[in-house]
Parts: sequence; structure tokens; C-alpha cells
Amino acid sequence: MDLYSGHINRLIDELSGLPGIGSKSAQRLAFHLVNLPQDKVKRLVKVIMDAKENVRYCKECFTLTDSEICPVCANAKRDHSTIMVVENTRDLAAYEKTGKYEGIYHVLHGAISPMLGIGPGDIKLKELIARLEGDVSEVIIATNSSLEGETTAMYIGKLIKPTGIKVSRIASGVPVGGDLEYIDEVTLLRALEGRVEM
Repeated sequence: MDLYSGHINRLIDELSGLPGIGSKSAQRLAFHLVNLPQDKVKRLVKVIMDAKENVRYCKECFTLTDSEICPVCANAKRDHSTIMVVENTRDLAAYEKTGKYEGIYHVLHGAISPMLGIGPGDIKLKELIARLEGDVSEVIIATNSSLEGETTAMYIGKLIKPTGIKVSRIASGVPVGGDLEYIDEVTLLRALEGRVEM
């Protein structure tokens, strides 16, 4: 037996399909949205559609942006000779919150996971290697401390070592199995400052 009408049930179903939103959170969000004034709902829908239509990958680092080049890559004050490799845009945002990293990034959009059928060709590794042809002195590998993150870090390290470019890995301080987006800024900063050459 359905507790609510078809429209509310469909709204709850759609919201519960979003990452991190369980059925209770979806229910709260659905009731909140239904009770909002119509102009606010229309504004929210427009913002979502505008983002969907205009957000794309930065042509240099592959983070999400609504410009051809993201603000980090476009900033001439950043150290463009140091590239930090992260798994996703949320990890990039976590490091940016520390306010201490002054280099640029490369977003892989995933990690190597043979069990899930994700190989080196399924993430942005070719694009990373192409960027190394420029004036790059160090690559900091900041993938998660999961099995997939460690596998990806080792693979990248082996690819880059022969080029003579310094390759370092963020230090522990980030717990094994921990996702960077959920780690506090102090721990992230400690991990960055304590990185070791691979």
C-alpha cells in the first residue's frame, strides 16, 4: 500500500536515486520541494538544467567547469609545473579548501579497478601523460587510500618514472579506505606536506 500519491512517490523515488540520499532524506526533500513557492521550484529546476547544459570538463585538467578552462588552470599565479592527480572533482575541491596547495590538478574521473572492469583506458591517464610533455617538474599522486586508489597510484608511478619527472604520493594521515572528500583540511594538509617520492 502506497502512503502517498503517485506524484509524491515518484518524486521520492527520483530523489532517493541521488548519491547519499536515503529514503528518509528523499522523503524530507520531497516534502520540502512540494511546499516551496512555485517561483523557487522553477528557479531550482532552471539552475539544474543550466548546469546540465553548460557544465563540461576543463580542457586541461578535466575538472568540471562552465568555461573552456577552469579557474585553477587559468590562474597564472598557480605553479603550473606541479600537477596533483586526483580521482574526482570532489577530491580537488577538498584540497582547494586547505588553501595551501599552489599547483594545478589532473582529474582522472575514476580509479583502476579490474574487479569492476575499469582499466587504464577508462580513466583520464592518456591525457595526464600528454600534459607531461610540457614544463612539469613534479606529479603528486593524491588518489584515495583504497585498493583501487593504491593500484592507480602504482600504475601512474611506473608510467612517469622513466620520464625523469619527480613522482610523489601523498603521505599517510589519510586513513586506508578513506575518501578524500570526507577528510578534514588539517589531515589533508598533513598528507600533502608529508608526501614521499615514489
